[in-house]
Amino acid sequence: MKSPIGSVRTNHTLSKINKDWTMDQAEKTMMENLHKISGKPLTDWIEIVKQKQFAKHGDILKFLKEEYGLTYGYSNLVAHKSMGTDAGSAENTNDLIDKQYVGKEHFRPIYERLMKEIAEFGSDFEIAPKNAYVSLKRKRQFAILQPATKTRFEIGINLKGQEPTGVLELIPGTNNMCSHKIKIESEKDITPEVINWIHLAYNKSN
Repeated sequence: MKSPIGSVRTNHTLSKINKDWTMDQAEKTMMENLHKISGKPLTDWIEIVKQKQFAKHGDILKFLKEEYGLTYGYSNLVAHKSMGTDAGSAENTNDLIDKQYVGKEHFRPIYERLMKEIAEFGSDFEIAPKNAYVSLKRKRQFAILQPATKTRFEIGINLKGQEPTGVLELIPGTNNMCSHKIKIESEKDITPEVINWIHLAYNKSN
């Protein structure tokens, strides 16, 4: 697979992609499906969660999965909406990204570089900033970009069934947002191999 590294993306196209940080069609579909399978609209689930006054995202996930049998995806949707940590609930989605890099400012150039390279794949994907990461989606999520710690940036990639090799590591478990991950410590770690793995996930997500 040819790597897009070294290509140039126009500011106009990047600006167009940046404007797509609102709720995307995949999320709307999830809301509709949640209503169909559970008999309750998202607003009802948010009210159920708020009555419990959970302080942590993980507590909401556990509650919905154990008490109501919701899958991770639907539980995650309700948790984000009830806590206002999703892109659609934020007044300014740029603020979500800025907050991710507080104390981790040295990783911001990595994020910007990755976004420039990924923009070369096409303009048919959604950029959905969350509280701790940025989700990239076409018909389904193909990657997440996350400053995981002060010393490690992680790229989550959805490539189910792919044998881990090279920089690609398998994420153990079955209820993860991504099947694999790539650890990045500095901008020099953004190699053609890294971009190619993301590109493969992008191609498979349509």
